[in-house]
Amino acid sequence: MADLRARAHQFAEAHASGRILVLPTVWDTWSAGLAAEVGFEGLTIGSHPVADSIGSSDGENMDFDDYLRVIARITGSVDLPVSADAESGYGLEPAELIEKLLEAGAVGANIEDVVHSEGNRVRDRQEHADYIAAARQAADAAGVEFVINARTDAVALGTDVFADPLEEAVTRVELLEQAGARSVYPVGLSTADQVSELVAAVSIPVNVTAHPVDGHGAGGLDTLTELGVRRVTFGPLWQKWLSEVSRKQLATWVHR
Repeated sequence: MADLRARAHQFAEAHASGRILVLPTVWDTWSAGLAAEVGFEGLTIGSHPVADSIGSSDGENMDFDDYLRVIARITGSVDLPVSADAESGYGLEPAELIEKLLEAGAVGANIEDVVHSEGNRVRDRQEHADYIAAARQAADAAGVEFVINARTDAVALGTDVFADPLEEAVTRVELLEQAGARSVYPVGLSTADQVSELVAAVSIPVNVTAHPVDGHGAGGLDTLTELGVRRVTFGPLWQKWLSEVSRKQLATWVHR
């Protein structure tokens, strides 16, 4: 536990440093080892790429115990802080979720507001903030500076769900910061103006998803830094890019 607390402290301090963190999204010990070898200071585990790698699918369709075993193998294979995507919590109460993630060696987690196990129901603002607050309380009670990256899908869900998705995302991330999140993750941002508005709404890091080659809709790493983004992850995009590159190259070896 001392090791875990040290990694959590390192991760929390990095998030509070004011500098941008790029945390590659990995799915197995191979991808984790590669990212660590390159020199990144922390990693994220993505539920989507893990699900694809074990023959399942994203959206809380994995058996959570199977997923925890993958998380534990990854956290045990690198000497870095690792955050795990917990989707909306896999139906667990916040305290149990945090306990299981800590046991698997994770020192951070994404927790989102779309409850896949309940027909993709969207938690209302306060419900999601309350879940995050309870998770924060559980981590604090365990004595771990756990980094909760509180996610909202308001922008990605669009006007089919919210009259003003961007305004909804702003309101939600403000509540999530108050609830104890150490970073917020408003998925679906695609322009510099959108990024700037979310960055201005909170004092904690805003996470955006970028493609490892093509960057983000708002620009590359330098531009994102200038816009005030302080956390970048890849979601499933690194794995998908590797798939595309591999498919093209391997096809040249198919005898026709």
